[in-house]
Amino acid sequence: MTEQSGLTAGSKCSGCGIQLQMESPEQPGYLPAQALERTPLLCQRCFRIRNYNESSTVTVDQSEFLRLLSQVGDQDALVIHIVDLFDFHGSVISGLQRFVGNNPVILAVNKTDLLPKVTNWNKIRNWVQKEAKELGLKVEDIILCSAKQNTGFDRLLEVVGFLRGNRDVYVVGATNVGKSTLINRLISDYSDLEEELTVSRYPGTTLDTVNIPLDDGHAIIDTPGIVYETRYTELVNKKDLAAIMPDKPLKPAVYQLNEGQTLFFGAMARFDYIEGGRQSFTFYINNRLNIHRTKLERADELFAQHGGEMLAPPTREHLAELPAWTRHELRIPKGKPTDVFISGLGWVKVNGEQGALVAVHLPKGVKVIMRPSLI
Repeated sequence: MTEQSGLTAGSKCSGCGIQLQMESPEQPGYLPAQALERTPLLCQRCFRIRNYNESSTVTVDQSEFLRLLSQVGDQDALVIHIVDLFDFHGSVISGLQRFVGNNPVILAVNKTDLLPKVTNWNKIRNWVQKEAKELGLKVEDIILCSAKQNTGFDRLLEVVGFLRGNRDVYVVGATNVGKSTLINRLISDYSDLEEELTVSRYPGTTLDTVNIPLDDGHAIIDTPGIVYETRYTELVNKKDLAAIMPDKPLKPAVYQLNEGQTLFFGAMARFDYIEGGRQSFTFYINNRLNIHRTKLERADELFAQHGGEMLAPPTREHLAELPAWTRHELRIPKGKPTDVFISGLGWVKVNGEQGALVAVHLPKGVKVIMRPSLI
Protein backbone atom coordinates (compact mmCIF):
# COMPACT_ATOMS: atom_id res chain seq x y z
CA MET A 1 0.00 0.00 0.00
CA THR A 2 1.21 3.50 -0.75
CA GLU A 3 0.99 6.56 1.41
CA GLN A 4 -0.88 8.27 -1.45
CA SER A 5 -3.75 5.86 -0.90
CA GLY A 6 -4.08 7.13 2.66
CA LEU A 7 -3.29 3.69 4.05
CA THR A 8 0.02 3.08 5.77
CA ALA A 9 2.07 0.04 4.82
CA GLY A 10 1.27 -2.96 6.99
CA SER A 11 -2.19 -1.77 8.07
CA LYS A 12 -4.37 -4.71 9.04
CA CYS A 13 -8.08 -5.21 9.64
CA SER A 14 -8.98 -5.10 13.34
CA GLY A 15 -11.62 -7.77 12.76
CA CYS A 16 -9.88 -10.53 10.84
CA GLY A 17 -6.25 -9.44 10.71
CA ILE A 18 -6.00 -9.36 6.90
CA GLN A 19 -3.62 -6.92 5.22
CA LEU A 20 -5.80 -3.98 4.14
CA GLN A 21 -5.87 -2.79 0.52
CA MET A 22 -7.86 -0.21 -1.43
CA GLU A 23 -7.48 -1.34 -5.05
CA SER A 24 -9.66 -4.45 -5.50
CA PRO A 25 -13.16 -4.66 -3.93
CA GLU A 26 -13.47 -8.34 -4.83
CA GLN A 27 -10.23 -9.32 -3.05
CA PRO A 28 -9.72 -9.94 0.69
CA GLY A 29 -8.90 -6.93 2.85
CA TYR A 30 -10.65 -4.28 0.76
CA LEU A 31 -11.08 -0.93 2.52
CA PRO A 32 -13.16 1.79 0.78
CA ALA A 33 -11.65 5.28 0.79
CA GLN A 34 -14.51 6.67 2.90
CA ALA A 35 -13.68 4.16 5.65
CA LEU A 36 -10.19 5.55 6.31
CA GLU A 37 -11.48 7.83 9.07
CA ARG A 38 -13.21 5.04 10.97
CA THR A 39 -11.75 3.67 14.17
CA PRO A 40 -10.93 0.83 14.33
CA LEU A 41 -10.09 0.06 10.70
CA LEU A 42 -12.23 -2.81 9.40
CA CYS A 43 -12.16 -4.42 5.95
CA GLN A 44 -15.41 -4.16 4.05
CA ARG A 45 -16.42 -7.75 4.83
CA CYS A 46 -15.89 -7.37 8.59
CA PHE A 47 -17.65 -4.00 8.55
CA ARG A 48 -20.72 -5.54 6.92
CA ILE A 49 -20.78 -8.41 9.40
CA ARG A 50 -20.43 -6.06 12.37
CA ASN A 51 -22.92 -3.41 11.28
CA TYR A 52 -25.38 -5.11 8.96
CA ASN A 53 -25.44 -8.75 10.10
CA GLU A 54 -24.26 -9.86 6.69
CA SER A 55 -21.18 -11.06 4.89
CA SER A 56 -20.10 -10.31 1.33
CA THR A 57 -18.14 -12.74 -0.78
CA VAL A 58 -14.53 -12.16 -1.72
CA THR A 59 -12.42 -14.44 -3.88
CA VAL A 60 -8.95 -15.95 -4.08
CA ASP A 61 -7.28 -18.06 -6.74
CA GLN A 62 -7.20 -21.84 -6.48
CA SER A 63 -3.71 -22.23 -5.01
CA GLU A 64 -4.37 -19.68 -2.27
CA PHE A 65 -7.71 -21.28 -1.44
CA LEU A 66 -6.13 -24.73 -1.13
CA ARG A 67 -3.53 -23.26 1.24
CA LEU A 68 -6.35 -22.01 3.45
CA LEU A 69 -8.29 -25.25 3.15
CA SER A 70 -5.29 -27.34 4.17
CA GLN A 71 -5.53 -25.82 7.65
CA VAL A 72 -9.06 -27.13 8.21
CA GLY A 73 -7.90 -30.73 8.64
CA ASP A 74 -5.91 -29.67 11.71
CA GLN A 75 -9.04 -28.29 13.39
CA ASP A 76 -12.01 -29.96 15.04
CA ALA A 77 -14.56 -28.50 12.66
CA LEU A 78 -17.84 -28.97 10.84
CA VAL A 79 -17.53 -28.15 7.12
CA ILE A 80 -20.40 -26.89 4.99
CA HIS A 81 -19.53 -27.33 1.31
CA ILE A 82 -21.93 -25.31 -0.81
CA VAL A 83 -22.24 -26.07 -4.52
CA ASP A 84 -24.36 -24.85 -7.44
CA LEU A 85 -26.77 -27.51 -8.76
CA PHE A 86 -26.84 -25.85 -12.19
CA ASP A 87 -23.03 -26.09 -12.31
CA PHE A 88 -22.48 -29.06 -10.00
CA HIS A 89 -19.32 -30.50 -11.54
CA GLY A 90 -17.90 -27.03 -12.07
CA SER A 91 -18.43 -25.77 -8.53
CA VAL A 92 -17.69 -28.87 -6.44
CA ILE A 93 -14.30 -28.72 -4.71
CA SER A 94 -12.36 -31.69 -6.01
CA GLY A 95 -10.09 -33.29 -3.46
CA LEU A 96 -11.94 -31.70 -0.54
CA GLN A 97 -11.70 -34.87 1.51
CA ARG A 98 -7.91 -34.92 1.70
CA PHE A 99 -7.93 -31.37 3.07
CA VAL A 100 -10.66 -31.67 5.71
CA GLY A 101 -9.52 -35.04 7.10
CA ASN A 102 -12.06 -36.76 9.30
CA ASN A 103 -14.13 -33.64 9.93
CA PRO A 104 -17.82 -34.10 9.02
CA VAL A 105 -19.01 -32.45 5.81
CA ILE A 106 -22.50 -31.22 4.91
CA LEU A 107 -23.10 -30.83 1.18
CA ALA A 108 -25.46 -27.87 0.62
CA VAL A 109 -26.71 -27.96 -2.98
CA ASN A 110 -27.98 -24.51 -3.88
CA LYS A 111 -30.04 -23.10 -6.80
CA THR A 112 -32.65 -25.86 -6.90
CA ASP A 113 -35.05 -23.13 -8.07
CA LEU A 114 -33.40 -23.23 -11.51
CA LEU A 115 -34.56 -26.75 -12.34
CA PRO A 116 -37.91 -27.29 -14.10
CA LYS A 117 -40.81 -27.49 -11.67
CA VAL A 118 -41.63 -31.10 -12.65
CA THR A 119 -38.33 -32.26 -11.14
CA ASN A 120 -38.35 -35.44 -9.03
CA TRP A 121 -36.42 -34.25 -5.96
CA ASN A 122 -35.75 -37.73 -4.58
CA LYS A 123 -34.10 -38.60 -7.87
CA ILE A 124 -32.07 -35.37 -7.77
CA ARG A 125 -30.86 -36.10 -4.24
CA ASN A 126 -29.89 -39.67 -5.18
CA TRP A 127 -28.05 -38.34 -8.23
CA VAL A 128 -26.10 -35.86 -6.09
CA GLN A 129 -25.27 -38.59 -3.58
CA LYS A 130 -23.94 -40.89 -6.29
CA GLU A 131 -21.92 -38.15 -8.03
CA ALA A 132 -20.44 -36.96 -4.73
CA LYS A 133 -19.34 -40.53 -3.98
CA GLU A 134 -17.78 -40.82 -7.45
CA LEU A 135 -15.82 -37.64 -6.72
CA GLY A 136 -14.51 -39.11 -3.46
CA LEU A 137 -16.58 -36.90 -1.15
CA LYS A 138 -17.71 -38.32 2.17
CA VAL A 139 -20.71 -36.34 3.38
CA GLU A 140 -22.82 -36.64 6.50
CA ASP A 141 -25.88 -35.22 4.77
CA ILE A 142 -27.03 -33.64 1.51
CA ILE A 143 -29.33 -30.63 1.70
CA LEU A 144 -31.07 -29.36 -1.44
CA CYS A 145 -31.76 -25.66 -1.06
CA SER A 146 -32.51 -22.40 -2.81
CA ALA A 147 -31.12 -19.13 -1.50
CA LYS A 148 -33.41 -17.23 -3.87
CA GLN A 149 -36.59 -18.93 -2.64
CA ASN A 150 -35.29 -19.39 0.90
CA THR A 151 -36.10 -23.12 0.84
CA GLY A 152 -34.08 -25.88 2.47
CA PHE A 153 -32.25 -23.56 4.86
CA ASP A 154 -34.31 -24.54 7.90
CA ARG A 155 -33.33 -28.16 7.26
CA LEU A 156 -29.71 -27.14 6.80
CA LEU A 157 -29.68 -25.23 10.09
CA GLU A 158 -31.26 -28.23 11.80
CA VAL A 159 -28.48 -30.52 10.52
CA VAL A 160 -25.81 -27.98 11.47
CA GLY A 161 -27.25 -27.82 14.99
CA PHE A 162 -27.20 -31.62 15.24
CA LEU A 163 -23.63 -32.07 13.96
CA ARG A 164 -21.89 -28.96 15.27
CA GLY A 165 -21.39 -29.93 18.89
CA ASN A 166 -18.38 -27.96 20.19
CA ARG A 167 -16.95 -27.35 16.73
CA ASP A 168 -16.34 -24.27 14.64
CA VAL A 169 -18.23 -24.20 11.34
CA TYR A 170 -16.26 -23.67 8.12
CA VAL A 171 -18.22 -22.62 5.03
CA VAL A 172 -16.44 -23.32 1.74
CA GLY A 173 -17.46 -22.95 -1.89
CA ALA A 174 -16.64 -21.60 -5.33
CA THR A 175 -17.65 -18.17 -6.55
CA ASN A 176 -21.31 -17.46 -7.39
CA VAL A 177 -22.74 -20.47 -5.56
CA GLY A 178 -24.67 -18.50 -2.91
CA LYS A 179 -22.16 -18.77 -0.08
CA SER A 180 -22.73 -15.27 1.28
CA THR A 181 -26.49 -15.93 1.59
CA LEU A 182 -25.80 -19.05 3.63
CA ILE A 183 -23.31 -17.21 5.84
CA ASN A 184 -25.89 -14.51 6.49
CA ARG A 185 -28.48 -17.08 7.56
CA LEU A 186 -25.98 -18.70 9.91
CA ILE A 187 -25.09 -15.32 11.40
CA SER A 188 -28.73 -14.45 12.04
CA ASP A 189 -29.50 -17.85 13.58
CA TYR A 190 -26.39 -18.49 15.65
CA SER A 191 -24.82 -15.17 16.62
CA ASP A 192 -26.34 -12.68 19.05
CA LEU A 193 -25.81 -9.53 17.05
CA GLU A 194 -27.92 -7.32 19.30
CA GLU A 195 -24.58 -7.12 21.05
CA GLU A 196 -21.77 -5.72 18.89
CA LEU A 197 -19.58 -8.37 17.37
CA THR A 198 -16.08 -8.46 18.75
CA VAL A 199 -13.58 -6.64 16.54
CA SER A 200 -10.55 -8.36 17.99
CA ARG A 201 -9.07 -11.23 16.03
CA TYR A 202 -10.55 -14.55 16.98
CA PRO A 203 -7.92 -17.13 18.06
CA GLY A 204 -6.70 -19.17 15.14
CA THR A 205 -7.82 -16.72 12.46
CA THR A 206 -5.96 -17.09 9.18
CA LEU A 207 -5.29 -13.99 7.15
CA ASP A 208 -7.87 -14.54 4.44
CA THR A 209 -10.85 -15.77 6.45
CA VAL A 210 -13.35 -13.96 8.65
CA ASN A 211 -14.22 -15.61 11.94
CA ILE A 212 -17.70 -14.71 13.17
CA PRO A 213 -17.97 -15.35 16.94
CA LEU A 214 -20.90 -17.44 18.15
CA ASP A 215 -22.63 -17.19 21.48
CA ASP A 216 -20.95 -20.36 22.79
CA GLY A 217 -17.39 -19.19 22.15
CA HIS A 218 -16.99 -20.94 18.81
CA ALA A 219 -17.14 -19.36 15.37
CA ILE A 220 -18.43 -19.51 11.83
CA ILE A 221 -15.40 -19.39 9.55
CA ASP A 222 -16.22 -17.52 6.34
CA THR A 223 -13.66 -18.53 3.71
CA PRO A 224 -13.14 -16.67 0.42
CA GLY A 225 -14.82 -18.06 -2.70
CA ILE A 226 -12.51 -20.21 -4.80
CA VAL A 227 -12.11 -19.19 -8.45
CA TYR A 228 -12.23 -22.12 -10.90
CA GLU A 229 -11.15 -20.87 -14.32
CA THR A 230 -12.65 -24.03 -15.85
CA ARG A 231 -16.08 -22.43 -15.37
CA TYR A 232 -17.41 -20.36 -18.24
CA THR A 233 -18.68 -17.81 -15.73
CA GLU A 234 -15.09 -16.92 -14.82
CA LEU A 235 -14.08 -16.24 -18.43
CA VAL A 236 -16.86 -14.15 -19.95
CA ASN A 237 -17.12 -10.39 -19.75
CA LYS A 238 -19.32 -9.32 -16.82
CA LYS A 239 -21.83 -7.84 -19.28
CA ASP A 240 -22.41 -11.33 -20.70
CA LEU A 241 -22.89 -13.12 -17.38
CA ALA A 242 -26.66 -12.59 -17.45
CA ALA A 243 -26.82 -14.45 -20.77
CA ILE A 244 -25.38 -17.67 -19.34
CA MET A 245 -26.37 -17.53 -15.65
CA PRO A 246 -30.10 -18.27 -15.39
CA ASP A 247 -32.17 -16.49 -12.75
CA LYS A 248 -35.44 -18.37 -13.29
CA PRO A 249 -36.46 -22.01 -13.85
CA LEU A 250 -35.02 -23.48 -17.04
CA LYS A 251 -37.33 -24.19 -19.96
CA PRO A 252 -35.65 -27.15 -21.67
CA ALA A 253 -35.32 -26.85 -25.45
CA VAL A 254 -35.77 -30.14 -27.33
CA TYR A 255 -34.25 -30.53 -30.81
CA GLN A 256 -34.62 -33.46 -33.20
CA LEU A 257 -31.26 -33.66 -34.95
CA ASN A 258 -29.98 -35.53 -37.96
CA GLU A 259 -26.35 -36.50 -38.36
CA GLY A 260 -24.29 -33.63 -39.71
CA GLN A 261 -26.15 -30.83 -37.94
CA THR A 262 -24.70 -28.16 -35.68
CA LEU A 263 -26.22 -25.90 -33.02
CA PHE A 264 -24.64 -22.66 -31.86
CA PHE A 265 -25.50 -21.27 -28.43
CA GLY A 266 -25.10 -17.63 -29.34
CA ALA A 267 -21.34 -17.36 -29.81
CA MET A 268 -20.67 -19.09 -26.49
CA ALA A 269 -20.45 -22.68 -27.69
CA ARG A 270 -21.05 -25.01 -30.62
CA PHE A 271 -22.57 -28.51 -30.55
CA ASP A 272 -21.96 -30.87 -33.50
CA TYR A 273 -24.02 -34.01 -33.99
CA ILE A 274 -21.73 -36.28 -36.00
CA GLU A 275 -23.30 -39.75 -35.99
CA GLY A 276 -25.96 -41.84 -34.27
CA GLY A 277 -29.09 -41.65 -36.43
CA ARG A 278 -31.94 -39.20 -36.02
CA GLN A 279 -32.64 -38.60 -32.33
CA SER A 280 -33.60 -35.89 -29.87
CA PHE A 281 -31.45 -33.80 -27.55
CA THR A 282 -32.64 -31.64 -24.67
CA PHE A 283 -30.74 -28.43 -23.94
CA TYR A 284 -30.68 -27.09 -20.40
CA ILE A 285 -29.20 -23.62 -20.84
CA ASN A 286 -30.27 -20.10 -20.00
CA ASN A 287 -33.31 -19.29 -22.11
CA ARG A 288 -31.80 -15.87 -22.89
CA LEU A 289 -29.18 -17.61 -25.03
CA ASN A 290 -30.39 -18.05 -28.62
CA ILE A 291 -29.82 -21.39 -30.33
CA HIS A 292 -29.02 -21.34 -34.07
CA ARG A 293 -29.13 -24.50 -36.18
CA THR A 294 -27.02 -25.06 -39.30
CA LYS A 295 -25.31 -27.82 -41.28
CA LEU A 296 -22.05 -29.11 -39.87
CA GLU A 297 -20.31 -28.45 -43.19
CA ARG A 298 -21.23 -24.74 -42.96
CA ALA A 299 -20.48 -24.25 -39.25
CA ASP A 300 -16.90 -22.97 -39.55
CA GLU A 301 -17.83 -20.46 -42.24
CA LEU A 302 -20.92 -19.28 -40.35
CA PHE A 303 -18.96 -18.63 -37.17
CA ALA A 304 -16.17 -16.82 -39.03
CA GLN A 305 -18.68 -14.52 -40.71
CA HIS A 306 -21.27 -14.02 -37.99
CA GLY A 307 -19.61 -14.83 -34.63
CA GLY A 308 -20.28 -11.89 -32.31
CA GLU A 309 -23.02 -10.47 -34.55
CA MET A 310 -25.85 -12.78 -35.63
CA LEU A 311 -24.30 -15.36 -33.31
CA ALA A 312 -24.19 -13.45 -30.03
CA PRO A 313 -23.57 -12.91 -27.19
CA PRO A 314 -20.73 -12.23 -26.76
CA THR A 315 -20.14 -9.34 -29.14
CA ARG A 316 -17.13 -9.45 -31.47
CA GLU A 317 -15.23 -7.27 -29.02
CA HIS A 318 -15.88 -9.55 -26.06
CA LEU A 319 -15.49 -12.71 -28.17
CA ALA A 320 -11.94 -11.60 -28.99
CA GLU A 321 -11.19 -11.46 -25.25
CA LEU A 322 -11.93 -15.18 -24.80
CA PRO A 323 -9.43 -18.00 -25.42
CA ALA A 324 -9.55 -19.67 -28.83
CA TRP A 325 -12.05 -22.51 -29.13
CA THR A 326 -11.06 -26.13 -28.50
CA ARG A 327 -12.93 -29.09 -30.01
CA HIS A 328 -13.98 -31.89 -27.63
CA GLU A 329 -15.18 -35.12 -29.30
CA LEU A 330 -17.37 -37.34 -27.11
CA ARG A 331 -18.69 -40.85 -27.72
CA ILE A 332 -22.04 -41.25 -25.94
CA PRO A 333 -22.53 -44.85 -24.73
CA LYS A 334 -25.55 -46.91 -25.76
CA GLY A 335 -28.38 -47.50 -23.32
CA LYS A 336 -27.20 -45.02 -20.68
CA PRO A 337 -29.05 -41.72 -20.20
CA THR A 338 -26.19 -39.23 -20.55
CA ASP A 339 -25.61 -35.49 -20.17
CA VAL A 340 -22.90 -33.53 -21.94
CA PHE A 341 -22.07 -31.01 -19.21
CA ILE A 342 -20.43 -27.64 -19.92
CA SER A 343 -19.27 -25.90 -16.76
CA GLY A 344 -21.02 -22.58 -16.24
CA LEU A 345 -23.17 -22.90 -19.35
CA GLY A 346 -25.49 -25.87 -18.70
CA TRP A 347 -25.84 -29.31 -20.23
CA VAL A 348 -27.26 -31.32 -23.12
CA LYS A 349 -29.22 -34.51 -22.44
CA VAL A 350 -28.93 -37.22 -25.09
CA ASN A 351 -32.41 -38.74 -25.16
CA GLY A 352 -31.89 -41.73 -27.47
CA GLU A 353 -30.48 -45.07 -26.34
CA GLN A 354 -28.55 -45.85 -29.54
CA GLY A 355 -25.51 -43.82 -28.52
CA ALA A 356 -24.00 -40.95 -30.47
CA LEU A 357 -20.81 -39.21 -31.51
CA VAL A 358 -20.83 -35.48 -30.79
CA ALA A 359 -18.33 -32.66 -30.59
CA VAL A 360 -18.42 -29.54 -28.42
CA HIS A 361 -16.45 -26.40 -29.28
CA LEU A 362 -15.61 -24.10 -26.34
CA PRO A 363 -13.01 -21.56 -25.25
CA LYS A 364 -9.87 -23.44 -24.21
CA GLY A 365 -9.94 -24.44 -20.55
CA VAL A 366 -13.71 -24.67 -20.03
CA LYS A 367 -14.64 -28.02 -18.49
CA VAL A 368 -16.78 -30.40 -20.56
CA ILE A 369 -17.60 -33.94 -19.37
CA MET A 370 -20.09 -36.75 -19.86
CA ARG A 371 -22.13 -37.71 -16.81
CA PRO A 372 -25.27 -39.70 -15.89
CA SER A 373 -28.35 -37.62 -16.69
CA LEU A 374 -29.45 -35.30 -13.88
CA ILE A 375 -33.06 -35.14 -15.08
